[in-house]
Amino acid sequence: MSPSRGGPKQPRDHGAWFSLVTTDVRFTNGLLWTVKGFQRGDLSVVDGRISSLDIGGTCSDGAVSQTIDLEGGALLPGFVDGHVHPMIGGLEAVFVPIRDLQTPTAVVEAVGQWAKDHPDEEWIIGGGYNPAITADGCFESRWLDAVVADRPVVLRADDYHTVWCNSEALRRAGIDRDTPEPHDGVIVRREDGEAMGTLREWGANRLVLDLVPLPSLEVRLAALERGLATLAGTGVTSIQDAWVDPCDVDVYVAAAEVGTLRVRVNLALRAEPREWQAQREPFLAQRRRVEGLADGKLSARTIKFFIDGCIEEGTADLLSPYIDCLHSHGLPNWDVEDLIGALRVFDGDGFQVHIHAIGDAGVRNALDAIEAMVSLNRPRDRRPVIAHAQLVAPEDVARFVKIGVIANFQPYWAQLNPLQTVLTIPRLGPERGNLQFPISSILRSGGTVSFGSDWPCGFYPPLAGISKAITRKLESTSRAWVPDECLSLDQALLAYTRGASYQLFAEHERGSLEVGQWADLVHLAIDPSTVAPEQLNEIEIVGTWVAGQAVHGNC
Repeated sequence: MSPSRGGPKQPRDHGAWFSLVTTDVRFTNGLLWTVKGFQRGDLSVVDGRISSLDIGGTCSDGAVSQTIDLEGGALLPGFVDGHVHPMIGGLEAVFVPIRDLQTPTAVVEAVGQWAKDHPDEEWIIGGGYNPAITADGCFESRWLDAVVADRPVVLRADDYHTVWCNSEALRRAGIDRDTPEPHDGVIVRREDGEAMGTLREWGANRLVLDLVPLPSLEVRLAALERGLATLAGTGVTSIQDAWVDPCDVDVYVAAAEVGTLRVRVNLALRAEPREWQAQREPFLAQRRRVEGLADGKLSARTIKFFIDGCIEEGTADLLSPYIDCLHSHGLPNWDVEDLIGALRVFDGDGFQVHIHAIGDAGVRNALDAIEAMVSLNRPRDRRPVIAHAQLVAPEDVARFVKIGVIANFQPYWAQLNPLQTVLTIPRLGPERGNLQFPISSILRSGGTVSFGSDWPCGFYPPLAGISKAITRKLESTSRAWVPDECLSLDQALLAYTRGASYQLFAEHERGSLEVGQWADLVHLAIDPSTVAPEQLNEIEIVGTWVAGQAVHGNC
């Protein structure tokens, strides 16, 4: 994650930016979450950093200009989302509202109504439908044709790996029975060979998505601000945007220049399997561009790789075949030797690598490629990340700590919801199904775990993810799913604070309540250790601060 060739640097001093705002404050009359757990005490902030802590007493620091009464609540280091997509999440509000609809009919009706309400929109766009609302995760273009036949309709599943489109969208993309299958995508077909209307993975999705007009900079900037405000409202103070294209960097730079970045952001630039060599110089230029900004909240030090797809769509790369498709192991997006070459180059340029790997073969290939990268390049503090690690072969668990790989999990996924019971476990079988999300196993092996939401592919509040990490339950009355993988409250909090800060090379700057750290803080209305784990997400987020500046709440 180093910002330049020659290895990682210490985080840049952001004092110049923070000197423009009031950041001197004392927090009193509450609990502080420290290395010793929740303790009653006061905390003071001067110039945006924690200046003093007094456990069991009252801070005597007289330099602060404001006092905040915690009213018996708890003050924690701000949550750090190690894998999220705030602009994509913010854009969903601009288009057809299809998230949380429970049937294909309901989605179709929403599309039809939105099309009537927006007669001048050439393209009908939506994001967030649940692929588990059909038995096989497949969706027909004809269903959409019944309500919109003359304009293209393009809907993205909530995993953002699958597109459902109508016949007009297929026609404009030139997709028919003669269209060759892309190497890194799937065109789902009917029995007669015609495209059904369901496209999986980027190689197929881009045939349509490349035609969709890019929203204006103003629309995307508003979407980013909406997404970041949503995250700040749940106590998030730093994020890893885990999928950024060049046009997205423009939006982040614009937000930084006008001062509307509520939280700290590191960008992960997406590498293409067949274009990565041509991307090298542009990526270096984007990093330099971001480093030159006066706002200290934005960095671009990471490269993102999609090594496979997702299990529910049958595109995650598996060591053994899917049960419902006995000749298919999934869809690897990268040749391993090409992946090693790309990792070696970008790592050599000082970037951190962040690899999406969900299937057990995908995870193994990612571990193999990272191990090769480490052996080929010079030693340095590189902190490679494998995101999701949904299905890990038991013999590969210990390799995370051996190679020095951070496992970035989305803990909210660790529950037996319909995505698991309708699509995922039927495709894996119960034995492999119970190997999913080995969070505690990696921690017990000595590995490093960070948490993230993957919003809008997942649910964004950290407290909701922490609740699932502790219980692994769909509902409070459910049995825990693979209880050996349940975490304690402290373990889950650490993964969403210090663990994710470590992922961002920032554990010496933020992620814990220590003198000298930036005052990136979240105020919970009550002590989370006093409520049932199933109720954690019901706790009010009273306030969120970045370097002592309030970014959420009436503080």
